[in-house]
Amino acid sequence: MDTAALVQLLPFVAIFVLMYFLIIRPQQKRAKEHQAQLNAVKRNDTVVLSNGMIGKITRVEEAQVMVEIASGVNVPVVKSMIAEVRTKGDPAPANDKAA
Repeated sequence: MDTAALVQLLPFVAIFVLMYFLIIRPQQKRAKEHQAQLNAVKRNDTVVLSNGMIGKITRVEEAQVMVEIASGVNVPVVKSMIAEVRTKGDPAPANDKAA
């Protein structure tokens, strides 16, 4: 390969490196954090499901959890469908309106 061919390939290599650091690497980091949250889920944790429902975990199994979505209403949910884990001690966001 001569120098001209290397100069032509340089922008493609630079674009790939830029995409890796701006897109691929942060997405992999987020996925690892989410997986760690799912593995650490326990009873009485409040969770948000991927469909937007909020419930409390009543039983944890290997691949699924039992979520109480209303008083006395328990539904089995696959762990991967949990979008967010809000533990029992998390404070509710403030609804203050600035005047």
